[in-house]
Amino acid sequence: MLKIGTRDSDLAIYQAKKVQKALKILGKNSELKLIKSSGDKNLIQPIYKMGIQGVFTKALDTALINNKIDIAVHSLKDIPTEIPKQISITAILKRDSPYDSLVYSKTFKKFSHKSIIGTGSLRRKAQWLRKYPNHKTEELRGNIDTRIKKLNTSFWDAAIFSKAGIDRLKIKNIDYKILEWMIPSPGQGAIAICSQKQQLELTKFLNNLNCEKTEMCVKIERDFINILEGGCKAPIASYAKIENDKIIFKSGLFSLDGSTAMIEKEELDINKSKDCGINAAKKIFNKGGKELINKIKNELDQ
Repeated sequence: MLKIGTRDSDLAIYQAKKVQKALKILGKNSELKLIKSSGDKNLIQPIYKMGIQGVFTKALDTALINNKIDIAVHSLKDIPTEIPKQISITAILKRDSPYDSLVYSKTFKKFSHKSIIGTGSLRRKAQWLRKYPNHKTEELRGNIDTRIKKLNTSFWDAAIFSKAGIDRLKIKNIDYKILEWMIPSPGQGAIAICSQKQQLELTKFLNNLNCEKTEMCVKIERDFINILEGGCKAPIASYAKIENDKIIFKSGLFSLDGSTAMIEKEELDINKSKDCGINAAKKIFNKGGKELINKIKNELDQ
């Protein structure tokens, strides 16, 4: 029986069960193994201050390498672009909504020039402040239910969540709108399966679950962030989609307060899009992106 490793949050378990059902259809029985990540244990510090690469994936990587589990299921956006050499991303399921959503508090009436928005993401914070520079953001960590509860017991006006998370858990009794103007995190909305590279038969089998269009898009997104070397330590965003045999790719690097934004948009034929993410990152470097990233790192280290 295949052992599926997953974090123990409701959303992570939902995602693992989705993979489990897909495996069952292919005739493979499996069981879930719940593993708590560093990011789940420490809900006080902002992620960028934890000093750990892959705060939500490292514990599962270790279990995979030590043969405690056969595969690990992740939100792709949580997987660093550099992963242990023994591991590969074996399959990426068809992507759900990549967008962010703004969830309003129960007491929300209307925005004022002093509105407060909850988010633990540097990317979301920077893009929100770019659009609403008079607003204030507050740190918000935890699973979806915890964050919604905190939103409704605070003086905040709203908080930002992934649309995919809201949809997967069928969150009810909330008022929200989709933020299509906000560039998503690389891989947001996609579920990924990791396994050991040496497990060749398993890799071949899991490839049956892979969505090639999603894989193509998220590779471009991850190439972009890999070149910029931002991870959770800089407000970096990228999103690729396929429309009419073309790749439409939008990416950005922002200062922490959103006052500086370096944004690139590309529209290319699919057969010419292989290096789209890399080229967009190079254009941002040419605009002074490297200097901005260094400035951001210095600000966060203070």
